[in-house]
Amino acid sequence: MVNLVGKWCEKPAIFGLFSGHFLAIFRAIFGLKNGLKMARKTARNAQKQACIFIVAHTFGRRMLYPGSVYLLQKALMPMLLQGQARLAEEYKGRRAKLAACDGNEIDTIFVDRRDTLEPQGRKLVICCEGNAGFYEVGCISTPLDAGYSVLGWNHPGFAGSTGVPLPQNEANGMDVVMQYAIHRLGFLPEDIILYAWSIGGFTATWAAMSYSDVSAVILDASFDDLVPLALKVMPESWRSLVTRTVRQYLNLNNAEQLCKYQGPVLLVRRTKDEIITTTVPEDIMSNRGNDLLLKLLQHRYPKIMTEEGLRIVREWLEASTPMEEASMYSHYEVEDEWCLSVLKSYQAEEGDEFPWSVGEDMTLDGRRQLALFLARKHLQNFEATHCTPLPPQEFHLPWSL
Repeated sequence: MVNLVGKWCEKPAIFGLFSGHFLAIFRAIFGLKNGLKMARKTARNAQKQACIFIVAHTFGRRMLYPGSVYLLQKALMPMLLQGQARLAEEYKGRRAKLAACDGNEIDTIFVDRRDTLEPQGRKLVICCEGNAGFYEVGCISTPLDAGYSVLGWNHPGFAGSTGVPLPQNEANGMDVVMQYAIHRLGFLPEDIILYAWSIGGFTATWAAMSYSDVSAVILDASFDDLVPLALKVMPESWRSLVTRTVRQYLNLNNAEQLCKYQGPVLLVRRTKDEIITTTVPEDIMSNRGNDLLLKLLQHRYPKIMTEEGLRIVREWLEASTPMEEASMYSHYEVEDEWCLSVLKSYQAEEGDEFPWSVGEDMTLDGRRQLALFLARKHLQNFEATHCTPLPPQEFHLPWSL
């Protein structure tokens, strides 16, 4: 009886032994399947990352910065040499090659107007060119003709500058240009104006964010973010690839950088811009300069730029002529003197640092007036296409209290 009971007691132990082995084998098989799934997922992610890297560093970069393409530079070389000679002979421009922290050489030109009788000559305008612009023939001519001291430079990989124009290289190039202006040319940051055209807005806003004491920022025909403009020129089926490529390797986040700057800003919007509109040039509301303005005002004046404030400024942005602007301004009975007094009172009590809480306890009519007043002070329309040079008489310093 005892033996019988003992035999029956051994069976569960043997069964447990086999079931334990079975469970271990099952777990191993299941774990192997999971491992294979993870391996396949990792491989797919690696393939996607490789694809994104290749797109960014081959045709993506060249589409974004066509001025770095050798054939285009070769075709433009006679014009660039002529422009360089003109700057040296007529304006006594001084060239210098600057060594950026990444090893790239940045080609620059400096025109010194500090010894003239013109007061603007004591201010230095640092020019940031477009994606196919060179200091030899670029936006440098506008502040030059307006009488300012000017420092121009070429993107990495453009003409006399070495390297490739990727965002970090661009920032490194801008950094050494700023260091040169302050420590070698002897300009105080508060005497430096950052002026950018088009894609040059990225390096200008980077410098404004990094050298927060600069006097002012002027962005001509620039945009808030590259992604909407990149999606505009690529097939819809590439949306995910384009977005990830831009975010990882070509992230020109102008609005984000500009919002970290505390000083005066002026945006110049081209009313017939065919490059930074996401639909057609005639659709002025698709101009990404609008979004840059709205994001800046929202950051600086969040209590004014509520839903109603945004609506009223968007309505104002639909105006493409001075007559239309004035008509809307008078429709809402904007009193400039009252707006100024409100802003100055707040500044005197709370200080300069943004964001401001002005408008928090104000009537809807008062917030509307302030929203339109601030929009008009931060954005200037210029009736032209994207590549039309900005005349010197249209080169204005930003408004400040």
